[in-house]
Amino acid sequence: MNCSQLVELVTEYLEGALPRDRRARFEEHLRGCDGCTAYMAQFETTIRLTGMLTEEQVSPQARQALLGAFRAWNA
Repeated sequence: MNCSQLVELVTEYLEGALPRDRRARFEEHLRGCDGCTAYMAQFETTIRLTGMLTEEQVSPQARQALLGAFRAWNA
């Protein structure tokens, strides 16, 4: 597995949705790649911190920007 492939699989990995063999290759790559290890740490920190936000803490402008980004991502 290379770095680009790992990035594409991060969400599935964190959700526990990767098949065992892909998960093993994912984790093997992480053990040998400092860049991807740092990326995963940043990703996990982002999830943890955004999970602490309440709707009231997000400005209307930020809310609209996020909704627009998610709509564009799903398109």
